[in-house]
Amino acid sequence: MGLDAVELEQVAANEADWDARAPLHAASDFYDRPAEFWFAEYEWEDLGELAGREVLHLQCHLGTETIAFARRGARVTGLDLSAQSLTEARRLATEAQVDIEYVHANVYDAVQALQGRTFDVIYTGKGALCYLPDLPKWVDVISRLLKPGGMLYVVEFHPLLNSLRPVSLPGESDELILRNDYLEGRGAIAHESTVTYTGDVVPGRHRSFEWMHGLGELVTSVSAGGLHLDSLRESEVLPWPRWPSMLQTAEGWWRLPEDAPRIPLLFALKATKPDGWAT
Repeated sequence: MGLDAVELEQVAANEADWDARAPLHAASDFYDRPAEFWFAEYEWEDLGELAGREVLHLQCHLGTETIAFARRGARVTGLDLSAQSLTEARRLATEAQVDIEYVHANVYDAVQALQGRTFDVIYTGKGALCYLPDLPKWVDVISRLLKPGGMLYVVEFHPLLNSLRPVSLPGESDELILRNDYLEGRGAIAHESTVTYTGDVVPGRHRSFEWMHGLGELVTSVSAGGLHLDSLRESEVLPWPRWPSMLQTAEGWWRLPEDAPRIPLLFALKATKPDGWAT
């Protein structure tokens, strides 16, 4: 994997935490939506035609987006750290009547877990990058998993949203106040997971770890890893109302009102592996 002993312990803690959360998430109203709900229209524009393509969804959790790829005709594989998440994902895929292969592995072990397979598209995001302790090593994994000419597509909560905090805590004001780091550099941030983002109380007490990653770090890591940066979008909408003042869009997502500052809440990065690159 290439992670050090401390990082391995932190990743193991995250695995236990997600195992505890997964049944709660699967039973919650938060995820009781069509798989396509979780995509902005620009994502489909960037991804292009998926029918017949080999798509890998890294850190797929319950496989909600994974189902949408299968419905568009892709040959889809989902990979996740949490075995319990994949148990729920397989059940949901069966209910949706789609054929998806799910693999239980840490993302840093993905090359070995997938036994040398390569893919046309690798998709990840919306709460995934913060669980990666080392972006350059992650990009190395991505480059090994992509076919020449293949695409990495990351759709993720913007570092600005992370610094504002994606979920409010009890007693917090609704003002746009910086509460967390935007930039990387302080190492792992420990959390005691008593309540998950669906509003459910997590049984037991689980410590988890997150890492902040700025856009500069991500873009530099992708470029230094040999991938070609094609586009970087910033978007002002979210799939849930982070602040009570947010207004629902026609698509069912949420944005701040017109008199609020226009700030990025999501971003989408598209990069390709150059043709002729020998993996």
